Amino acid sequence: MPTTSPWCQRWRAGKHSWRHVRDGGFDARRYHVDVIPDEETGKAFVLAHHYSRSYPAVKVQVGLYDDTVDGERRLNGVAVFGVPVSRAVLAKPLPELRPFTESVECSRFVLLDECPGNAESWFLARCFDLLLDQGVRGVVSSADPVPRRTASGLLVMPGHVGTIYAATNALYTGRATARTVKLLPDGTVFHDRTAQKIRRQEQGCEYATAQLLALGAPRPRPGCDRARWLREALAAVGARNVRHRGAHRWVFRLGRTRRERDDIRLGVPSLRPYPKRPDPEHTAA
Repeated sequence: MPTTSPWCQRWRAGKHSWRHVRDGGFDARRYHVDVIPDEETGKAFVLAHHYSRSYPAVKVQVGLYDDTVDGERRLNGVAVFGVPVSRAVLAKPLPELRPFTESVECSRFVLLDECPGNAESWFLARCFDLLLDQGVRGVVSSADPVPRRTASGLLVMPGHVGTIYAATNALYTGRATARTVKLLPDGTVFHDRTAQKIRRQEQGCEYATAQLLALGAPRPRPGCDRARWLREALAAVGARNVRHRGAHRWVFRLGRTRRERDDIRLGVPSLRPYPKRPDPEHTAA
């Protein structure tokens, strides 16, 4: 969708849909926003509904709650702010802020399909209020513009350009580094960091291994070379190499006033025009 698009993207069970702002229906009195105290609640929601089917390292997770359903508050959206795979993700665009404390990454942002149009901009603004209370002054977020399909051809991710970020006054700072990624048959990306967990048997390696086993990889034998097993497992499940031109990078400078926001120096140039279309569908590398 163009950055000026009146359409709002929603998710349920990993499938996207759209809401038009003219449909209206959003009433802030119906909702409240709060920090989710236990990680498992936010993690379960993201794994159930976000297209990536993965959960990142988290610093704070924030929930959008509907207070009007059966007298109980119901979780309708989750924003995850956390720790990126590299310190440079934060330090490069926001060099004067301390990574992981004064600057964080918005790594997941997902609202259910029942949320009315315009809910995401209100939710994001409330998230930033909570982050400011915790001393956060900068947020970096990425939009993946590469559409993805399963091995059978089903579209599972249409490609994002960061429409909500442009609409909420984020600064567009270009693309991250181009790279080749591993695409699994279910359309999800098998990240380099995930592969490293398996090779080094780091925390989270069990979940990453189970992901490949569920796709038909052979079970690793006790004491085997995990790097060799990983190569064989990726080949067995039919992982594809796909060239990725780099995700779009957006930066929010947080402050109670415009002057506070403007005082935060960018380490990279702010660019125009904003990206308007996802990338063409990939070809195998």
